[in-house]
Amino acid sequence: MRHPLVTLLLTAAVMVTAGCGFHLRGKTNVPDELQTIVLDSGDPYGPMTRNIRTQLRLSNVTIVDDPTKQQRKDIPSLRVGAESVGQSTASIFQDGKTAEYQMEMNLSATVLMPGKDIYPIHVKVFRSFFDNPLTALAKDNEQDIIIDEMRQQAAQQLIRKLLTVHASELHKAEDVGGREVEVISTSTSAASKSSEDATEVSPTTSSSTSVK
Repeated sequence: MRHPLVTLLLTAAVMVTAGCGFHLRGKTNVPDELQTIVLDSGDPYGPMTRNIRTQLRLSNVTIVDDPTKQQRKDIPSLRVGAESVGQSTASIFQDGKTAEYQMEMNLSATVLMPGKDIYPIHVKVFRSFFDNPLTALAKDNEQDIIIDEMRQQAAQQLIRKLLTVHASELHKAEDVGGREVEVISTSTSAASKSSEDATEVSPTTSSSTSVK
């Protein structure tokens, strides 16, 4: 009876997590118009591009390879720029030497919507790094691990910011719709004013006819 009970409990746990909207870590609900995308990068096999590919696949996005490097006219394109990593002093020891660094990673990309606009995306990630002069080799290894983790975070943020592209598209569509309504309203008002002017002129003409 023990195994069926365990199976029942596991099944209930899965159903509860599914019902409460549980998602895998790093997964983003990418809008429908970006579910198929061309990934364009100057370093297609570099660590940042690999992380972005992983995050896109976790979000169920179909990646279309474009070996010709030509913009597809029917599929959105995500162009990934180069990453940059810098560091600044966050704290110092009593002797004036740096005790802690603040590392900063910047990543820029652009989304090209076919037949529409180009949307720039910028991602910035911060991490703290303690500098221990007694363990130089371990410090270098730790720094490499931190940079890898920052790349993962930057890739996750980049995919989440695809939602802002969708929001911009919706906002633009609303603006266009509002302008169309305004133009129609203006045209209707002009037609109504012309009709009123014609009505005002009509009695005068009739009066002139009666005098004759």
